Amino acid sequence: MVGGGTTLIECKLLGRNGIGVDINSDAIMITRDRLRFDSIDENFPETGQKTYVGNARNLDKISDESIDLIATHPPYLNIIPYTQEQVKGDLSSVHDLNEFAEEMKIVAQESIRVLKSGKYCGILIGDTRRHKHYVPISARILQAFLKAGFILKEDIIKQQWNCKATGFWKKKSQESNFLLIMHEHLYVFRKPEKDEETTRLKDSKKWG
Repeated sequence: MVGGGTTLIECKLLGRNGIGVDINSDAIMITRDRLRFDSIDENFPETGQKTYVGNARNLDKISDESIDLIATHPPYLNIIPYTQEQVKGDLSSVHDLNEFAEEMKIVAQESIRVLKSGKYCGILIGDTRRHKHYVPISARILQAFLKAGFILKEDIIKQQWNCKATGFWKKKSQESNFLLIMHEHLYVFRKPEKDEETTRLKDSKKWG
């Protein structure tokens, strides 16, 4: 889910190697184009930025326990179509929340497979409404990654602002009596160390 390539651009700027995977070939082409820049600083670190068309549910080109950090931003169900030609496997074409959560569970399993022990996975996800009712996409994603074996280190609330559709939805919310969704969740997960105890506290009496 490399999208427009911002993460790989930052990798190149910070001297980190990166791998960008996306189901949309157009996204990969855009990313490759945006990575064609040179630094005016002769001390600019050399890095390797790899990209390929693939599926986050099958990271077949990435070895087990070889990645230090995963940064990803999946679609929020079918709010915004990601591929114009409905590419097979595109998660933005999934309408049902239960089906979406099951597919994201596979993403979580692949993520924990390729990640090194003790390393991190950051995933930005938001919620939506249908027929004025709240659809808790983020909560289902949280559950999927926890069930895959991740530990939640942080839940960072990202405030949304200056969105193009805010004016439209503000009027709708006043007319139909519902609140605007003005935030997203940036979940930061950690893969447990080998043999790390994660199922219970060793001495629960110490913790209230």
